[in-house]
Amino acid sequence: MKAVGYLKSLPITEAEALVDVTAEVPSVTGRDLRVSVRAVSVNPIDTKVRMRPGPNAGEPAKILGYDAAGVVDAVGPEVSLFKPGDEVFYAGSITRSGTNAEFHLVDERIVGKKPRSLSFAQAAALPLTSITAWELLFDRLAVAPGKAPDDRALLVIGGAGGVGSILIQLARRLTALTVIATASRPETKAWCEKLGAHHVIDHSKPLAEQLTAIGHANVALVASLTGTDQHFPAMPALIAPQGKFALIDDPKALDVMPLKYKSIALVWETMFTRSLYGTPDMIAQHKLLNEVSAMVDEGLIITTMAKELTPINAANLKQAHALIESGKSIGKVVLTGW
Repeated sequence: MKAVGYLKSLPITEAEALVDVTAEVPSVTGRDLRVSVRAVSVNPIDTKVRMRPGPNAGEPAKILGYDAAGVVDAVGPEVSLFKPGDEVFYAGSITRSGTNAEFHLVDERIVGKKPRSLSFAQAAALPLTSITAWELLFDRLAVAPGKAPDDRALLVIGGAGGVGSILIQLARRLTALTVIATASRPETKAWCEKLGAHHVIDHSKPLAEQLTAIGHANVALVASLTGTDQHFPAMPALIAPQGKFALIDDPKALDVMPLKYKSIALVWETMFTRSLYGTPDMIAQHKLLNEVSAMVDEGLIITTMAKELTPINAANLKQAHALIESGKSIGKVVLTGW
């Protein structure tokens, strides 16, 4: 089968940063689905893993990729949730071979039914960011879904990125929170407004003055999706007493002591935790993806696909990685077809 991988860690500008390879079609066991991959999307984690050590000399290329949409081709003997021919979307495990391949193995407990109203490309934009945003909002920040009156505000730092694009929609559709997103360019500000943010402020400028100007000098909840190193020093003053700060990126160091006297909780979110550790509630990702799929088909959530490239090959994946690394991407970059 066709696949795209890397043999050694290289800057994306290097010719061999990603390479087209041929790999064996994997066999199914246990609760695995073998999916015929029709579309994939690229996330920051793809670019980070690419810079980790490559395979040893003589070993096959490491295949990257997490987001995928496709058709179930075969099922393991313990599978009960899907059958061959089902259209699915999902974000795979960080411990397994990636989705940038014609056929891919994935545990059924982290797979959802593809939204019927979307193409494979549009659906592939959603899984990893939807899982991350859902878990961040409802599991880590412990927001109760529902429209009961809630005078709290959620500050989404990096609202136009992949996770922010879903988080804004989930918070607006499923909660009564005031959603404040950050964006620094006219096009990213417009994107956040389109997705439902009540307010959009500029994260390239001091946040305190802008929050005060819109009547939210203190916010109860912060989702830091990018630039935590840059923005964290201002957070203790901005977050309300007993508030929560959740992050998904990789700051080199955080001085958390200033959070103490306000009893501010700091929580991490990574959507790979459940599959990495095989947690008892691993099937929660299957359930939430089905919830997202239903919301899409009901017109409550839109795809965050902003750019589509075809086919799935090393040249196009290099272009997608470069765009992610530039920090100027909006929504998601998707690749389709082989």
